[in-house]
Amino acid sequence: MKSKLGLASILFIGATLLLKVSGLIRDMVIAYYFGDSYVADAYLAAFIIPNMLILFMQNGMKNALVPSYIEAAEEKRGKSYLGQVFKGTAGLALVLSIAGMALAPVIIPLLYPDFSPQATEIATWVTVIFFSCIAFVGMNSVLEAFFDAENKFSLSIVSQIIVILSSITGAFLFANQIGSYSLAYGYLAGTILSLIFKSFIVVPQKSMDLKQKIDWQEVKAFYWIFLPVGLTVAVGQVNLMVGSIFASYQGEGAVTYINYAKNLVHMPQGIFGVTIATIIFPILSKAITTNDTGQFKKGIEKGLTTMYLVLMPAIIGMMLLMPNLIELFYERGAFNDQATMATTQVAYFYFGSVLFFSLNNIINKGFYTLKKGHLILIISLGSILLNVVFNFIFAEWLGYLGIPLAASLMALFYTGACLIVFVKLVGGLDFKYILVDYLKITIATALMSAAVLGVQQLITSLPNIVQIIIVAIVGAIVFAGAAFVMKTHAFMFLLNNVTKRKKKGDAS
Repeated sequence: MKSKLGLASILFIGATLLLKVSGLIRDMVIAYYFGDSYVADAYLAAFIIPNMLILFMQNGMKNALVPSYIEAAEEKRGKSYLGQVFKGTAGLALVLSIAGMALAPVIIPLLYPDFSPQATEIATWVTVIFFSCIAFVGMNSVLEAFFDAENKFSLSIVSQIIVILSSITGAFLFANQIGSYSLAYGYLAGTILSLIFKSFIVVPQKSMDLKQKIDWQEVKAFYWIFLPVGLTVAVGQVNLMVGSIFASYQGEGAVTYINYAKNLVHMPQGIFGVTIATIIFPILSKAITTNDTGQFKKGIEKGLTTMYLVLMPAIIGMMLLMPNLIELFYERGAFNDQATMATTQVAYFYFGSVLFFSLNNIINKGFYTLKKGHLILIISLGSILLNVVFNFIFAEWLGYLGIPLAASLMALFYTGACLIVFVKLVGGLDFKYILVDYLKITIATALMSAAVLGVQQLITSLPNIVQIIIVAIVGAIVFAGAAFVMKTHAFMFLLNNVTKRKKKGDAS
């Protein structure tokens, strides 16, 4: 079982890396064709609204369906349960899709009154196209959650890669003819192709029963679990939309800088943060199903320390290399050096956002496993008000640079509130274990930073890509060495697991 989970983890990390790389390529394509113009602003602003529902379906479904499906499978009714959820979700997604398409002409001018008429028209029609995807996204989300419950993490990621690659292909083929609409139509085609891909896996295996009459009581019971979880995810997107609305008042290009910087800085969270949280979720669910409270708490503690071990050096390393990375990925075509400088400045202020939200991923998985998602929803709703206040204060003071600062401060308060409530719920965690490991990891990261800053002074004349490679290698070696010397629990835990797998491989 452990070897299967280890293989699933490796495949998932690889697939997640491909997903984030493909997402980065999509942003590079947008930057190349549209730079920091009003066209890019309009497209990126429009995508946030339907993306709220897309993530509501995708992430909400995974967090709600994984534990409930595992429970149903233990009771030998997994196929029936999955079929009921699939049919119920397909109907809900279709209703949301039609409603969103109808309301788009009203929503866009209301949210972005400072957009030019041209930008408003683009944003409106892009929103309509993306809302047409929701019907297919709903069905996709159920099957992706099913794959996660079966520890087939990489399959759900591959299906998302199909969507992004389709969007990129649309831009390459039609951007010069229909502009940013090419990306939206490509996304629509991708959601359909993704559903077909999953169907070829699920249908032959007869993984769900769709012939039975729909049981509204069972569907209703599932959605009582799903809705708080899905709405919590949607709250996160509302907070992103708040930032975009404030950015739209900061002049042309501000929405673009915010989006590119956020997506790049949050890559470590998307690759490692979500991976660690996703892999640990079935383990937590299994511990609760078997009433093993001790193992459940240890899973949370291991998750928090492992997350900090991976994220802290990755984020600090990115901050030290940020000008190099922005130049490497975005500065070409319509994206000039002025846009690079502005995006770099924005990225620095997102540090707290990625760190705190990554740690909170582990805490949230604990809530979802306990089926207490409504508690996170209550805290999340408060975060919207806090985010609006912070954006109002800091955007007035620092312009568009105040928007990522507001996001980082809001993430700090949000994560702190979630942790306090969770600790009371489970009766405490071993904070001595956690804090000692955090201190060691922080010291190792500080040593890494000192080494990197010293090396950077010596290689300024080298090509940009060479500087990035040298810094990454030096930073990784120094951090790993320091973590090993200090016997950091999370580092030794990962090292021991890798060593055990290697010994097992050699023995076989």
